[in-house]
Amino acid sequence: MKRIDFLTKIVPAAVLGASLSSCKRRGEGGRSSVFTRTVNWRLASSFPRGLDTIFGASEQLAKRVKELSGGKFNIRVFPAGELVPGLQVMDAVQQGTVQMGHTASYYYTGKHPGLAFETGVPFGLTARQQNAWMQEGGGRELIQALLGRFNVHYLPGGNTGTQMGGWFRREIRSLADLKGLKMRIPGLGGQVMNRLGVNVQILSGGDIYPALERGAIDATEWVGPYDDEKLGFFRIAKHYYTPGWWEPGAALAFYINQKEWDQLPPVYRSILETASKEASADMLVKYDARNPEAMERLLAKGVKVHSFSQDIMEASEKAAFEIYEEESKKDPLYAEIYKSWKKFRAQSIDWFGVSENRYSESVGKMKES
Repeated sequence: MKRIDFLTKIVPAAVLGASLSSCKRRGEGGRSSVFTRTVNWRLASSFPRGLDTIFGASEQLAKRVKELSGGKFNIRVFPAGELVPGLQVMDAVQQGTVQMGHTASYYYTGKHPGLAFETGVPFGLTARQQNAWMQEGGGRELIQALLGRFNVHYLPGGNTGTQMGGWFRREIRSLADLKGLKMRIPGLGGQVMNRLGVNVQILSGGDIYPALERGAIDATEWVGPYDDEKLGFFRIAKHYYTPGWWEPGAALAFYINQKEWDQLPPVYRSILETASKEASADMLVKYDARNPEAMERLLAKGVKVHSFSQDIMEASEKAAFEIYEEESKKDPLYAEIYKSWKKFRAQSIDWFGVSENRYSESVGKMKES
Protein backbone atom coordinates (compact mmCIF):
# COMPACT_ATOMS: atom_id res chain seq x y z
CA MET A 1 0.00 0.00 0.00
CA LYS A 2 1.31 3.45 -0.86
CA ARG A 3 1.76 5.81 2.04
CA ILE A 4 -0.74 8.27 0.58
CA ASP A 5 -3.35 5.51 0.36
CA PHE A 6 -2.74 4.54 3.95
CA LEU A 7 -2.97 8.11 5.15
CA THR A 8 -6.27 8.73 3.38
CA LYS A 9 -7.73 5.95 5.51
CA ILE A 10 -6.34 6.88 8.91
CA VAL A 11 -6.03 10.67 8.71
CA PRO A 12 -9.75 11.30 9.27
CA ALA A 13 -9.54 9.40 12.55
CA ALA A 14 -6.28 11.09 13.43
CA VAL A 15 -7.65 14.54 12.66
CA LEU A 16 -10.69 13.80 14.78
CA GLY A 17 -8.45 12.67 17.63
CA ALA A 18 -6.24 15.74 17.31
CA SER A 19 -9.26 18.01 17.31
CA LEU A 20 -10.67 16.36 20.38
CA SER A 21 -7.34 16.52 22.17
CA SER A 22 -7.16 20.26 21.68
CA CYS A 23 -10.43 20.75 23.51
CA LYS A 24 -10.37 22.15 27.00
CA ARG A 25 -11.72 20.04 29.81
CA ARG A 26 -14.97 21.96 29.46
CA GLY A 27 -16.11 22.12 25.85
CA GLU A 28 -18.83 24.12 24.16
CA GLY A 29 -22.09 24.24 26.00
CA GLY A 30 -20.41 23.17 29.22
CA ARG A 31 -19.92 19.59 28.06
CA SER A 32 -16.88 17.74 29.39
CA SER A 33 -13.96 16.94 27.12
CA VAL A 34 -13.86 13.38 25.84
CA PHE A 35 -10.50 12.91 27.58
CA THR A 36 -11.56 12.81 31.22
CA ARG A 37 -8.88 10.41 32.47
CA THR A 38 -5.12 10.52 32.60
CA VAL A 39 -3.65 7.13 31.73
CA ASN A 40 0.00 6.26 32.25
CA TRP A 41 1.29 2.97 30.86
CA ARG A 42 4.61 1.21 30.55
CA LEU A 43 5.60 -0.65 27.38
CA ALA A 44 8.31 -3.32 27.40
CA SER A 45 10.01 -3.98 24.07
CA SER A 46 11.74 -7.18 22.98
CA PHE A 47 14.25 -5.08 21.05
CA PRO A 48 17.32 -3.00 21.97
CA ARG A 49 17.22 0.77 21.64
CA GLY A 50 19.97 0.75 19.01
CA LEU A 51 17.66 -0.86 16.46
CA ASP A 52 15.89 2.36 15.62
CA THR A 53 13.44 0.88 13.09
CA ILE A 54 12.04 -1.96 15.21
CA PHE A 55 12.41 -0.32 18.61
CA GLY A 56 11.43 3.02 17.10
CA ALA A 57 7.95 1.71 16.28
CA SER A 58 7.14 1.70 20.00
CA GLU A 59 8.44 5.23 20.41
CA GLN A 60 6.40 6.36 17.42
CA LEU A 61 3.27 4.76 18.83
CA ALA A 62 3.79 6.42 22.22
CA LYS A 63 4.33 9.81 20.60
CA ARG A 64 1.16 9.57 18.50
CA VAL A 65 -0.95 8.34 21.41
CA LYS A 66 0.17 11.31 23.50
CA GLU A 67 -0.52 13.75 20.65
CA LEU A 68 -3.96 12.38 19.82
CA SER A 69 -5.03 12.37 23.46
CA GLY A 70 -3.80 15.87 24.19
CA GLY A 71 -1.28 14.51 26.68
CA LYS A 72 -3.83 12.48 28.63
CA PHE A 73 -2.65 9.03 27.51
CA ASN A 74 1.07 8.49 28.10
CA ILE A 75 3.13 5.39 27.33
CA ARG A 76 6.70 5.09 28.55
CA VAL A 77 8.79 2.77 26.39
CA PHE A 78 11.53 0.49 27.77
CA PRO A 79 14.02 -1.43 25.62
CA ALA A 80 14.75 -5.12 26.10
CA GLY A 81 16.36 -5.86 29.43
CA GLU A 82 15.43 -2.68 31.31
CA LEU A 83 12.20 -3.98 32.81
CA VAL A 84 12.12 -7.56 31.60
CA PRO A 85 14.31 -9.69 29.29
CA GLY A 86 13.44 -9.40 25.61
CA LEU A 87 12.00 -12.90 25.40
CA GLN A 88 9.74 -12.44 28.43
CA VAL A 89 7.64 -9.54 27.17
CA MET A 90 4.52 -11.64 26.65
CA ASP A 91 4.81 -12.97 30.20
CA ALA A 92 5.10 -9.43 31.56
CA VAL A 93 1.97 -8.32 29.68
CA GLN A 94 0.05 -11.46 30.59
CA GLN A 95 0.82 -11.06 34.28
CA GLY A 96 0.21 -7.31 34.34
CA THR A 97 3.82 -6.38 35.15
CA VAL A 98 3.48 -3.92 32.25
CA GLN A 99 0.34 -2.81 30.49
CA MET A 100 1.79 -3.22 27.02
CA GLY A 101 4.59 -4.88 25.05
CA HIS A 102 6.14 -4.84 21.58
CA THR A 103 7.36 -8.23 20.50
CA ALA A 104 7.23 -11.10 18.01
CA SER A 105 4.67 -13.81 18.68
CA TYR A 106 6.91 -16.63 17.48
CA TYR A 107 9.12 -16.12 20.52
CA TYR A 108 6.35 -17.77 22.53
CA THR A 109 5.56 -20.94 20.59
CA GLY A 110 6.36 -22.81 23.78
CA LYS A 111 3.07 -21.45 25.12
CA HIS A 112 1.22 -22.48 21.96
CA PRO A 113 2.66 -23.36 18.52
CA GLY A 114 -0.14 -21.47 16.76
CA LEU A 115 1.35 -18.15 17.86
CA ALA A 116 3.95 -18.51 15.11
CA PHE A 117 1.35 -17.75 12.46
CA GLU A 118 0.92 -14.19 13.72
CA THR A 119 4.59 -13.39 13.09
CA GLY A 120 5.01 -15.58 10.04
CA VAL A 121 6.06 -19.14 9.37
CA PRO A 122 8.54 -20.90 7.05
CA PHE A 123 7.54 -20.74 3.39
CA GLY A 124 4.64 -18.55 4.41
CA LEU A 125 3.39 -15.11 3.46
CA THR A 126 5.20 -11.95 2.41
CA ALA A 127 4.58 -8.71 4.29
CA ARG A 128 1.68 -7.65 2.11
CA GLN A 129 0.18 -11.12 2.12
CA GLN A 130 0.59 -11.45 5.89
CA ASN A 131 -1.06 -8.09 6.50
CA ALA A 132 -3.90 -9.04 4.16
CA TRP A 133 -4.51 -12.36 5.90
CA MET A 134 -4.39 -10.82 9.36
CA GLN A 135 -6.51 -7.76 8.65
CA GLU A 136 -8.93 -8.98 5.97
CA GLY A 137 -8.56 -12.74 5.67
CA GLY A 138 -9.72 -13.79 9.13
CA GLY A 139 -6.28 -14.24 10.67
CA ARG A 140 -6.63 -11.55 13.31
CA GLU A 141 -9.80 -13.04 14.77
CA LEU A 142 -8.17 -16.47 15.04
CA ILE A 143 -4.97 -15.12 16.57
CA GLN A 144 -6.95 -13.02 19.03
CA ALA A 145 -8.90 -16.09 20.09
CA LEU A 146 -5.59 -17.76 20.86
CA LEU A 147 -4.06 -14.77 22.64
CA GLY A 148 -7.22 -14.45 24.69
CA ARG A 149 -6.19 -17.64 26.48
CA PHE A 150 -3.21 -15.70 27.82
CA ASN A 151 -5.00 -12.49 28.82
CA VAL A 152 -3.48 -10.61 25.87
CA HIS A 153 -5.07 -8.24 23.34
CA TYR A 154 -3.41 -7.92 19.92
CA LEU A 155 -2.62 -4.84 17.82
CA PRO A 156 -0.41 -4.80 14.69
CA GLY A 157 3.19 -3.84 15.46
CA GLY A 158 5.00 -3.65 12.12
CA ASN A 159 6.65 -5.86 9.53
CA THR A 160 10.26 -6.22 8.45
CA GLY A 161 9.54 -7.45 4.94
CA THR A 162 11.28 -10.54 3.57
CA GLN A 163 14.31 -11.24 5.70
CA MET A 164 17.75 -12.49 4.80
CA GLY A 165 18.86 -16.05 5.51
CA GLY A 166 21.42 -15.18 8.15
CA TRP A 167 25.14 -14.92 8.84
CA PHE A 168 27.46 -17.93 8.84
CA ARG A 169 31.11 -18.24 9.81
CA ARG A 170 31.67 -20.69 6.96
CA GLU A 171 29.97 -21.52 3.70
CA ILE A 172 26.96 -23.83 3.77
CA ARG A 173 27.09 -25.62 0.43
CA SER A 174 24.60 -28.43 1.05
CA LEU A 175 22.19 -29.95 3.54
CA ALA A 176 25.03 -31.98 5.06
CA ASP A 177 26.81 -28.78 6.14
CA LEU A 178 23.97 -27.93 8.52
CA LYS A 179 24.59 -30.97 10.72
CA GLY A 180 25.78 -29.89 14.17
CA LEU A 181 25.77 -26.19 13.32
CA LYS A 182 24.97 -23.95 16.30
CA MET A 183 22.55 -21.27 15.09
CA ARG A 184 20.38 -18.62 16.68
CA ILE A 185 16.95 -18.95 15.07
CA PRO A 186 13.59 -18.80 16.90
CA GLY A 187 10.09 -19.96 16.13
CA LEU A 188 9.10 -22.55 13.56
CA GLY A 189 12.21 -21.75 11.56
CA GLY A 190 14.17 -23.05 14.50
CA GLN A 191 12.05 -26.20 14.65
CA VAL A 192 12.70 -26.84 10.96
CA MET A 193 16.42 -26.28 11.39
CA ASN A 194 16.39 -28.63 14.35
CA ARG A 195 14.94 -31.37 12.15
CA LEU A 196 17.75 -30.74 9.67
CA GLY A 197 20.37 -31.35 12.35
CA VAL A 198 21.05 -27.79 13.52
CA ASN A 199 21.71 -27.10 17.20
CA VAL A 200 19.15 -24.31 17.64
CA GLN A 201 19.66 -21.41 20.05
CA ILE A 202 17.07 -18.75 20.97
CA LEU A 203 18.57 -15.39 21.92
CA SER A 204 17.16 -11.85 22.04
CA GLY A 205 18.67 -9.21 19.78
CA GLY A 206 21.14 -7.74 22.26
CA ASP A 207 22.59 -11.14 23.15
CA ILE A 208 23.42 -12.33 19.63
CA TYR A 209 26.69 -10.52 18.89
CA PRO A 210 28.45 -11.59 22.11
CA ALA A 211 27.42 -15.21 21.49
CA LEU A 212 28.69 -15.07 17.92
CA GLU A 213 31.89 -13.36 18.99
CA ARG A 214 32.84 -15.93 21.61
CA GLY A 215 31.87 -18.90 19.43
CA ALA A 216 28.80 -19.96 21.39
CA ILE A 217 26.98 -19.93 18.04
CA ASP A 218 28.26 -20.49 14.50
CA ALA A 219 25.49 -18.61 12.72
CA THR A 220 22.59 -16.30 13.33
CA GLU A 221 19.63 -14.84 11.55
CA TRP A 222 18.15 -11.49 12.44
CA VAL A 223 16.34 -9.25 9.98
CA GLY A 224 18.08 -7.72 6.99
CA PRO A 225 20.97 -5.46 5.92
CA TYR A 226 19.97 -2.31 7.80
CA ASP A 227 19.57 -3.88 11.24
CA ASP A 228 22.22 -6.55 10.71
CA GLU A 229 24.83 -3.91 9.89
CA LYS A 230 23.99 -2.07 13.10
CA LEU A 231 24.49 -5.24 15.13
CA GLY A 232 27.87 -5.80 13.48
CA PHE A 233 27.52 -9.45 12.50
CA PHE A 234 29.65 -8.87 9.39
CA ARG A 235 32.71 -8.35 11.57
CA ILE A 236 32.63 -12.01 12.59
CA ALA A 237 30.66 -13.91 9.96
CA LYS A 238 31.26 -12.90 6.33
CA HIS A 239 28.85 -15.32 4.62
CA TYR A 240 25.37 -13.80 4.22
CA TYR A 241 22.64 -16.13 2.95
CA THR A 242 19.38 -15.66 1.09
CA PRO A 243 16.45 -16.15 1.13
CA GLY A 244 15.15 -16.05 4.67
CA TRP A 245 12.61 -18.75 3.92
CA TRP A 246 11.55 -18.92 7.57
CA GLU A 247 10.47 -15.25 7.65
CA PRO A 248 9.23 -14.08 4.24
CA GLY A 249 7.21 -11.31 5.89
CA ALA A 250 7.88 -11.18 9.62
CA ALA A 251 5.19 -9.28 11.51
CA LEU A 252 5.56 -7.75 14.96
CA ALA A 253 2.80 -7.21 17.49
CA PHE A 254 1.78 -4.80 20.22
CA TYR A 255 0.48 -6.85 23.13
CA ILE A 256 -1.87 -5.28 25.68
CA ASN A 257 -2.97 -6.79 28.95
CA GLN A 258 -6.61 -7.71 28.32
CA LYS A 259 -7.86 -6.29 31.61
CA GLU A 260 -6.11 -2.98 30.92
CA TRP A 261 -7.58 -2.88 27.40
CA ASP A 262 -11.09 -3.57 28.70
CA GLN A 263 -10.79 -0.71 31.21
CA LEU A 264 -9.78 1.88 28.61
CA PRO A 265 -12.46 4.34 27.46
CA PRO A 266 -13.49 3.65 23.84
CA VAL A 267 -11.78 6.78 22.50
CA TYR A 268 -8.45 5.69 24.03
CA ARG A 269 -8.82 2.30 22.34
CA SER A 270 -9.44 4.03 19.02
CA ILE A 271 -6.32 6.12 19.50
CA LEU A 272 -4.25 3.00 20.16
CA GLU A 273 -5.69 1.29 17.08
CA THR A 274 -4.89 4.29 14.89
CA ALA A 275 -1.38 4.78 16.28
CA SER A 276 -0.53 1.08 15.98
CA LYS A 277 -1.60 0.94 12.34
CA GLU A 278 0.46 4.01 11.55
CA ALA A 279 3.57 2.69 13.32
CA SER A 280 3.11 -0.70 11.69
CA ALA A 281 2.92 0.71 8.16
CA ASP A 282 5.86 3.04 8.72
CA MET A 283 8.14 0.22 9.83
CA LEU A 284 7.90 -1.56 6.49
CA VAL A 285 8.36 1.70 4.59
CA LYS A 286 11.55 2.43 6.50
CA TYR A 287 13.00 -1.02 5.93
CA ASP A 288 12.25 -0.90 2.22
CA ALA A 289 14.00 2.46 1.99
CA ARG A 290 17.03 1.62 4.15
CA ASN A 291 17.89 -1.97 3.26
CA PRO A 292 19.20 -1.34 -0.29
CA GLU A 293 21.80 1.20 0.81
CA ALA A 294 22.82 -0.96 3.76
CA MET A 295 23.35 -3.93 1.44
CA GLU A 296 25.68 -1.86 -0.73
CA ARG A 297 27.72 -0.91 2.33
CA LEU A 298 27.97 -4.52 3.48
CA LEU A 299 29.15 -5.69 0.07
CA ALA A 300 31.79 -2.97 0.11
CA LYS A 301 33.02 -4.36 3.47
CA GLY A 302 33.71 -7.77 1.95
CA VAL A 303 30.49 -9.57 2.80
CA LYS A 304 29.73 -12.46 0.44
CA VAL A 305 26.11 -13.16 -0.46
CA HIS A 306 25.11 -16.77 -1.15
CA SER A 307 21.87 -18.56 -1.98
CA PHE A 308 20.82 -21.62 -0.03
CA SER A 309 21.29 -24.80 -2.06
CA GLN A 310 18.28 -26.48 -3.64
CA ASP A 311 18.53 -29.50 -1.33
CA ILE A 312 18.35 -27.22 1.72
CA MET A 313 15.32 -25.41 0.32
CA GLU A 314 13.45 -28.61 -0.53
CA ALA A 315 14.25 -30.34 2.75
CA SER A 316 13.26 -27.23 4.72
CA GLU A 317 9.90 -26.88 2.99
CA LYS A 318 9.15 -30.56 3.49
CA ALA A 319 9.99 -30.37 7.20
CA ALA A 320 7.94 -27.19 7.65
CA PHE A 321 4.73 -28.63 6.27
CA GLU A 322 5.24 -31.86 8.19
CA ILE A 323 5.27 -29.76 11.37
CA TYR A 324 2.09 -27.91 10.38
CA GLU A 325 0.24 -31.13 9.66
CA GLU A 326 1.44 -32.79 12.87
CA GLU A 327 0.43 -29.86 15.07
CA SER A 328 -2.97 -29.63 13.38
CA LYS A 329 -3.78 -33.09 14.66
CA LYS A 330 -3.03 -32.10 18.25
CA ASP A 331 -5.07 -28.92 18.72
CA PRO A 332 -8.39 -27.80 17.16
CA LEU A 333 -7.56 -24.08 17.29
CA TYR A 334 -4.16 -24.66 15.68
CA ALA A 335 -5.92 -26.68 12.97
CA GLU A 336 -8.38 -23.84 12.39
CA ILE A 337 -5.58 -21.25 12.12
CA TYR A 338 -3.59 -23.48 9.78
CA LYS A 339 -6.60 -24.19 7.55
CA SER A 340 -7.34 -20.48 7.18
CA TRP A 341 -3.68 -19.61 6.54
CA LYS A 342 -3.16 -22.44 4.06
CA LYS A 343 -6.18 -21.50 1.95
CA PHE A 344 -5.23 -17.83 1.93
CA ARG A 345 -1.63 -18.68 1.06
CA ALA A 346 -2.63 -20.76 -1.97
CA GLN A 347 -4.90 -18.05 -3.35
CA SER A 348 -2.40 -15.27 -2.66
CA ILE A 349 0.51 -17.11 -4.26
CA ASP A 350 -1.54 -17.67 -7.40
CA TRP A 351 -2.46 -13.98 -7.59
CA PHE A 352 1.03 -12.65 -6.89
CA GLY A 353 2.37 -15.13 -9.42
CA VAL A 354 0.57 -13.36 -12.25
CA SER A 355 1.05 -9.84 -10.89
CA GLU A 356 3.94 -8.83 -8.61
CA ASN A 357 6.21 -11.80 -9.30
CA ARG A 358 5.72 -11.72 -13.06
CA TYR A 359 6.58 -8.02 -13.10
CA SER A 360 9.73 -8.54 -10.98
CA GLU A 361 10.90 -11.37 -13.21
CA SER A 362 10.38 -9.31 -16.36
CA VAL A 363 12.20 -6.26 -14.99
CA GLY A 364 15.04 -8.47 -13.74
CA LYS A 365 15.53 -9.99 -17.19
CA MET A 366 15.56 -6.55 -18.82
CA LYS A 367 18.15 -5.34 -16.31
CA GLU A 368 20.39 -8.32 -17.07
CA SER A 369 20.14 -7.71 -20.82
